[in-house]
Amino acid sequence: MLSSTVSRRRLLQAGAGTGAALTGALLLPRRPREARAQASGPIEPNAGRWLPWLLSSGDQFRPPAPPDTAATAAEVAQLKAMAAQRDGAANDRIAFWEGGTAPHPWNQVFIRYANVTNFLPGQLQARALTFLNVAMYDAMIATWDAKYAYNRPRPTSVDPTLTAAVPVPNSPSYPSEHAAAAGAASTLLAHLYPNDAQMFMDMADEAANSRVLAGVQFPSDVAAGLALGRQVGMLAIQRSDVDDLNATWNGEVPVGPGLWVGTNPPGVVEQNWKTLVIPSKDALRPPPPPAWDSDERARLIDEVKTFPRTPRTNGVAFSVQYGLYGQPDLHFLPILEINDRVQQYHLEHNAPWVARAYAAIGAGWLDAYIASQDAKFFYWEARPDMFDSSIKTLFPDPPFPGYISNGAVLSGVTGALLAHFFPRDAEVFQVEADQAAESRLWAGIHFRNDIDTGKAMGRTIAGMVIDRMKNDA
Repeated sequence: MLSSTVSRRRLLQAGAGTGAALTGALLLPRRPREARAQASGPIEPNAGRWLPWLLSSGDQFRPPAPPDTAATAAEVAQLKAMAAQRDGAANDRIAFWEGGTAPHPWNQVFIRYANVTNFLPGQLQARALTFLNVAMYDAMIATWDAKYAYNRPRPTSVDPTLTAAVPVPNSPSYPSEHAAAAGAASTLLAHLYPNDAQMFMDMADEAANSRVLAGVQFPSDVAAGLALGRQVGMLAIQRSDVDDLNATWNGEVPVGPGLWVGTNPPGVVEQNWKTLVIPSKDALRPPPPPAWDSDERARLIDEVKTFPRTPRTNGVAFSVQYGLYGQPDLHFLPILEINDRVQQYHLEHNAPWVARAYAAIGAGWLDAYIASQDAKFFYWEARPDMFDSSIKTLFPDPPFPGYISNGAVLSGVTGALLAHFFPRDAEVFQVEADQAAESRLWAGIHFRNDIDTGKAMGRTIAGMVIDRMKNDA
């Protein structure tokens, strides 16, 4: 996808070549493919049976039954007392954690934290973001399993005189989805960043208790949700720790015509991270690139060499390369795209559906990155200016081999997955994904075959992620 500085809305306002077919598609009042049925009625009553990433099943950590009638009456009295004392600070906390869906604020918190407070390089940041969203998605599945197993009414249904500070979701109250997301997210983040562990735990408590302050869930809902989320968070930690982030590489760079020239390329060992969807890192390994002395290679070199750069192509290329925080933001921009559409399509209370979209994007990104790293360090293809020194790149080459393009693979997978979840905008996502991938040639840092092969791989991985979700109903 394009970086945030070249947004979808700006493209549309500029009439950026999307054509009459796209213009017509944008006028059709279609809901997201799998969320259209949620405009009314109970929220995703079958989500507890969706296929998880970490859990064996939705009921693996099912909590005990909620409190009885007498205990519930005592909790209602507590909620009424709290409602009577809501002040500006309480309403501020409620509004912050109410925004979007239960997993939404944690994505916002992490993206800001990993780019401003405790900077992480893009690939490590995206990996953490993947496990964050996989954990929250499984926590939503487990929460929805328990919700519809027990069907506890919301506090305002138990006592209609209680005033809620936010709209009351059309789903059972126990356990709390916001607390479950908070428990899963804070457990994982505290493990990844032990120096700030207490900060994340405090945030989890605030997120969970905001639902009690708002009058939409009981204190016991929150306690059960936090405990459930923390159990799922521990599974995410176990899965995350499978990868050796301290692994080293032997430093041997192959030498020969048409091969990349340099030392200490970053990311070699990251091809050995464990995949989530594809069977292995090399399961989708593409065929070799054209030979260094072939006619096809000469044609590829000429295409890069003669590409007519313009201020617009340069601007797009810079935006994709350096993104919002000075590095490619292809890992978190799709999250922001989902956030926009949650508001647009009024999916604020459909936490399982939105969590599934977040997790699918993360899983697709992770496997696409691993598979593209495998190809890079299997073939070691040189960059265009290493074939022809007269080629001047728009910005420095990334310090690793060219074939295949990471940017093209990641654009391909995220564009296809966003199109699946939000088909009304499918053509726009395709335009953005293609443009982000093409910008690598526009900048002179990739050949056409790097891009086309990468996009095809990304779309294949997206199809595998979509196929994995086919039985969710």
